[in-house]
Amino acid sequence: MKFIVSSSQLLKQLQVLGGVINNNNTLPILDNFLFELAENKLKISASDLETTMSAIVAVESDSSGAIAVNARLLLDTLKTFPDQPLTFKTEGESTIEISSDQGKYDMAYFGNEEFPKAVELPSPSKTLVTAHILGTAISKTIFASGNDDLRPVMSGVFFQFSSSNLTFVATDAHKLVKYTRTDVTADKTAEFIMPKKPLNLLKGILAGSDEEVTIEYNDTNAKFTFDNIVLVCRLIDGKYPNYEAVIPKENPNKLTVDRASFLNSVRRVSIFSSKTTHQIRLKMAGTELNISAEDIDYANKAEERLNCDYQGDDMQIGFNSRFLSEMLSNLEATNVLIEMSLPNRAGILTPIDGTEEGEQITMLVMPVMLNN
Repeated sequence: MKFIVSSSQLLKQLQVLGGVINNNNTLPILDNFLFELAENKLKISASDLETTMSAIVAVESDSSGAIAVNARLLLDTLKTFPDQPLTFKTEGESTIEISSDQGKYDMAYFGNEEFPKAVELPSPSKTLVTAHILGTAISKTIFASGNDDLRPVMSGVFFQFSSSNLTFVATDAHKLVKYTRTDVTADKTAEFIMPKKPLNLLKGILAGSDEEVTIEYNDTNAKFTFDNIVLVCRLIDGKYPNYEAVIPKENPNKLTVDRASFLNSVRRVSIFSSKTTHQIRLKMAGTELNISAEDIDYANKAEERLNCDYQGDDMQIGFNSRFLSEMLSNLEATNVLIEMSLPNRAGILTPIDGTEEGEQITMLVMPVMLNN
């Protein structure tokens, strides 16, 4: 097996695939990249059993074969090279030699038999989405998903496809984000829960691209094909909670405020909040929004005033400042609308502007009880 490849192109693909590999794998073979060579195409795969990702790299070669190579060793070596052609050649039964302008490097390789095969999806459902839309949907929702091992369904993002729109939902029971695209549809209604790790990998690759992504899925797995990359992952098993039921329908109190000023105030004031609850208090009356926080244990206290447009009864409501900051920083809007009903009911945050055509974002944040 012998091939010549550009060091920078190879490194670029390996760094993407390296995200799949865990630091402590149960099977030693998973510490490796699988190289499958067929003439001028080198297919490289990485797997953690749950997620398998592969990429095709163009090479110069007239041979074929398949081997597994240590990922860490190869990545560390490639990072040190300036861009140049590298020659890979298997020597004997267990060594691969890499030749560069600087010298020669011998690495042990392993057989490809033990490497897990990517799951095939028999007769899957299929939907096409542009990379930009899918990437945006992931980054707008993934931050709201949970980390609770006892509730695995909440640790992913819920994909809901229908003939009228595509909806992506994430929640950890304290905050919820629902992202809908009415400009993309699916032929058949389908829903599945995607785990966080493959979504973070996708988010990184899809950024700034306008290519089409083919999403294929069945009851247990999903497959994303994009450019020269294929990612197959196991879905989270279980039923997603009925999120529509927790979004309050009647919200007579409406607050419109400049997003950037509000975010900066929340960040500043929250420095003075209790380190356990991160609680800040919003007090609305007329055209004034009062944001305050207090840490009684240390006698720290902060208060700021902002101009706003508020319609409704004067009210006070408490929120976890971290959740509020995360949501506000995930929007591009100039102004945001916060709709509320009672101090013990969830607040709904929506952008007034800054959204693309066909894009709808609804964010929900649970309040924290104020001790008056």
